[in-house]
Amino acid sequence: MGRSDTPRVTIHEVARRAGVSHQTVSRYFRHNEGLKPETRRKIDEVVQELNYRPNLVARSMRTRRTNRLAITLPASAYLWPVRLLGAASAAAHAEGFQLEVVSVEGDARARAERVLELAASGQVEGILSLSPLDLDPAGAPVPVVVTGDYDDNLRGVNELADASPVAEIIDHLAGLGHRVFLHIAGSQSFASARNRRRVYEQTVESRGLTSYGVADGDWSARSGHDAVRALPDDCGVTAIVAANDHVAMGAVRAALARGWRVPGDVSVFGWDDEELGRFATPSLSTVAVDREVQGREAVARLVAEVRGEPAPEPAARSLNRVIIRESSGPPPR
Repeated sequence: MGRSDTPRVTIHEVARRAGVSHQTVSRYFRHNEGLKPETRRKIDEVVQELNYRPNLVARSMRTRRTNRLAITLPASAYLWPVRLLGAASAAAHAEGFQLEVVSVEGDARARAERVLELAASGQVEGILSLSPLDLDPAGAPVPVVVTGDYDDNLRGVNELADASPVAEIIDHLAGLGHRVFLHIAGSQSFASARNRRRVYEQTVESRGLTSYGVADGDWSARSGHDAVRALPDDCGVTAIVAANDHVAMGAVRAALARGWRVPGDVSVFGWDDEELGRFATPSLSTVAVDREVQGREAVARLVAEVRGEPAPEPAARSLNRVIIRESSGPPPR
């Protein structure tokens, strides 16, 4: 009772409708970059039309493979990198793998022990760790790829903590005529916040500009709001570089409450390209962080390890991109 009489679509039916062999369809689900664009297009259309999904259980029984990968994250009170995980999951599925997210407690050594247990369990074919592990990946039973882009508390480090766009922001604002700047910093327990403050101070000094100072913040809109409300009327600040979009939106709200036009009297820059900032009034100038690329590239490295293929070359690009919107403009004359 309740069982559907509709037969399950098979890989052979997909192949027949697309006019290709079933081996080609299998390649499509395993590693379709080697297929001709027209072949991929035909299979794409049939797969979408039939809503076909490969039978991973049957495949694992034939090949003795699980077709499962794992991403391990340190247990943390901070928000998980949702955008990265979403892109990583989609990339793994496109390669015919299921992806599981595993929270691992403890320091780097304790996490390494848990990862080794998972690697030896036979449940997964490869493991991606987004934080450092105290182990030699070469000694693990299955491929283990460590990106090290997050610390023990899921705070961004390495490429995610790159603050070089701050210099680009200041140069852009200085080019518009701004001379007196304020930085509202993030929590200094984060490498990204420390780096942004450092680059801000170095750039303002090296360009011969004036910094009214650095206001201590905690990534919250409240900290941005309070920092701007505390400015004297004669401070001369016309450009604010905020640690993130939440801080920036708090700064904008406080500026408007004081009767300052944004950007007519003061320009404000954020960081992260949060969706809310795109639809705010004024829309927020910011730095977009492409965490989706990070997730896709990390999974591509792991899949290559699992298949014994050369690691793909990462794209020659930065994860960060400065976006100019309505909250920045020339200073008052």
